[in-house]
Amino acid sequence: MSLSFSRTDTSLLSRWWWTVDRWTIAAILLIAGLGIVLTMAASPPVAQRLHLDAFYFAHRQMAYVPVAIGLMLVTSLLSPKGVRRCAAIILLIAFVATIATLFFGAEVKGARRWLSIAGVSIQPSEFLKPAFAVVCAAVIAGSRDSGQWAGYPLSAGLVAAVAGVLLLQPDVGTTLLVAGVWCMQIFLAGCPLALIGLLALGFAGVGVGAYFAFDHVRYRVDLFLDPASGEGYQVKRAMEAFQSGGLFGRGPGEGHVKAVLPDAHADFIFAVAGEEYGVLVCLLLIGLFGFVVLRGMIRAFKDSDLFVLLAAGSLLALFGAQALMNMASTMHLIPPKGITLPFVSYGGSATIALAWALGMALALTRERPHPGGVR
Repeated sequence: MSLSFSRTDTSLLSRWWWTVDRWTIAAILLIAGLGIVLTMAASPPVAQRLHLDAFYFAHRQMAYVPVAIGLMLVTSLLSPKGVRRCAAIILLIAFVATIATLFFGAEVKGARRWLSIAGVSIQPSEFLKPAFAVVCAAVIAGSRDSGQWAGYPLSAGLVAAVAGVLLLQPDVGTTLLVAGVWCMQIFLAGCPLALIGLLALGFAGVGVGAYFAFDHVRYRVDLFLDPASGEGYQVKRAMEAFQSGGLFGRGPGEGHVKAVLPDAHADFIFAVAGEEYGVLVCLLLIGLFGFVVLRGMIRAFKDSDLFVLLAAGSLLALFGAQALMNMASTMHLIPPKGITLPFVSYGGSATIALAWALGMALALTRERPHPGGVR
């Protein structure tokens, strides 16, 4: 494909090809490919328990992934101004849709997070996270560029509104991710250390408050701190799967954990990877996630535009934090969060929303001809 474009070609696609990070795209495609393989391995027992076709979830994931990759590539064509506008529109739509889940969403495991539109289930909060990250970055960067401090209280009001709606669902995991993104942006924008300390205390306070306010959070934390206080069925089976898989795994289709885990195709797909393909494939996945995040961060930090730094950095942090939280909870390093593994776990809303987020990150980290970037 590189032979199809000359550096003297000024067309949109040619400029995109020579300025986008092709190595990051390749790593994302490899993660998505591994995700399809793992979904095919993990989902048949789950589908059969639900009286569906054995490859029902695998076929749906194979339909989602090309759409998601296409959206990512199209989004990566945008300019920074286009990214801001797109994120602002999606933020408004996703925020209203998230509120709508409180009234019209189906209750699943005690939470209302999903809307059914034309027979398709959509989780609006998945789109709310990256949209919030970009809009919040624009507010803070715009305020700093004008020499004012109004961006901090405005962004604080925005995070309070988003977090408030998420807690009503309730979705504590996503709330912590959103709050963490805002704290990261405040830190990168050069806030005084005293304020950073206050934010850290506030973040800890939110966690403590969630422990006492939500029964399911208290149960998960208590179970994590004292496994003997409850069954912890899925985590125990996941740890057994890693032990069974060893270094090279039991082999494709030879795993047993997928037959007993209700969420083997979603939250605990990393355990299926460990049992059937071994520690080496798990390390490969971890390396690919780390490569995407670190390479994107390096490119973002080279840009002199504060908006690019804040927006791209927070989008990549969201991606990396979600992967880290999923894998850490599967390995019993943190309490379970109910968060999927990006591009690997089954899920339409999560896959498409993450692809959109990475598309914006790719657009913001493209090489631009002069400092500050092209508007």
